[in-house]
Amino acid sequence: MTGFLKGVIKFQNEVYPSKQELFERLARGQSPEAVFIACSDSRVETAMITQTDPGELFILRNAGNIVPPHTNETGGMTATIEFAMRVLDVPHIVVCGHTECGAMKGAMNPESVQHLPHVREWLGFAQGAKDVVDELAGEKSEEDRMHLLLQENVKLQLQHLRTHPSVMRKLANGSLTLHGWVYDIKTGVVSAWDEQDGRFERVDERYADLVAEIAAENSCNH
Repeated sequence: MTGFLKGVIKFQNEVYPSKQELFERLARGQSPEAVFIACSDSRVETAMITQTDPGELFILRNAGNIVPPHTNETGGMTATIEFAMRVLDVPHIVVCGHTECGAMKGAMNPESVQHLPHVREWLGFAQGAKDVVDELAGEKSEEDRMHLLLQENVKLQLQHLRTHPSVMRKLANGSLTLHGWVYDIKTGVVSAWDEQDGRFERVDERYADLVAEIAAENSCNH
């Protein structure tokens, strides 16, 4: 436990002074570029993956990076999404799954979470993805089935997002873009869903125009 406590002390004594201007500006308000919906898994470090500073991402985390479909019952995910869309007017939402996901292992093998009633019920929001895997995977290996489940779960949660009225409004007027990612913990590779091509591609392929823009900026700076 002392590791993170030492981190707080280091933050106050070293990190904060070097970024004091940033934090003073953030104290006046926030204008994040994206809502980032990720798993609670401690191995998924959103700021490191995206190389972002405080204030740039509005982060929602839970087991399995799940977005329950919209209902009239208020829940933490629903309320937070509504705030991000209607108050902060965030222009992007990313749903980011990851390899070695314990929640998806539970969804794949429901008997393993029978003793966890709340987890079992929560993973019901990933059942559609599991059904797709059962339909398409056939005789594939457990590893291939899990890889497919990670992708299908991200796609399913994007569908769930589209049922939220605050999301529907922004999609209708063209002020919101949805992104589906899968992060590989071992290799560091991030793959992104390309709905037009119907497949997941490495982010540098999926966002090739952005990669070219970055390259052009770097050449100008040199």
